[in-house]
Amino acid sequence: MNPTDLTQRPPRSPRVRLGGFAILPRVLDKGRATIAGTSGEYNYNCPLDERFLTFAGIDAEALKAQLTEGKGDGDILTWILETSTTKPSEPSIEAWSDVCERRVPSDTESRQFFNEMHTKIAPNREDIVTWFDMLDLDDYVSFGGKP
Repeated sequence: MNPTDLTQRPPRSPRVRLGGFAILPRVLDKGRATIAGTSGEYNYNCPLDERFLTFAGIDAEALKAQLTEGKGDGDILTWILETSTTKPSEPSIEAWSDVCERRVPSDTESRQFFNEMHTKIAPNREDIVTWFDMLDLDDYVSFGGKP
């Protein structure tokens, strides 16, 4: 696998799914870039990654070890499904992913952070509501896009 150079372009959107899992392709991009030393400002095993890892019942370092072997997305998905300590079903994966896509800042500190970021990046955008909206916008603007 050729790792994504996250100093040149962002990881895949958290909305992109693999095996029904939202966030997973982004986690894989960041993991591969971390191994290659091209992660830029992106952090593997950040709180968003931890949400996926906890739900999927996968250890971050064990996943990173699999990525180090150069496995592709399909092989990694197979490994996740075989290794998972939580063994999520297809319906639970779909429901979890749908909830992730709709997740909004829920506590005062998170709302303040979100609002500050929104004001800084795109104060006139009224369509930025969820965390995934913010991540997609931040990725786009970070690489030269106009809000």
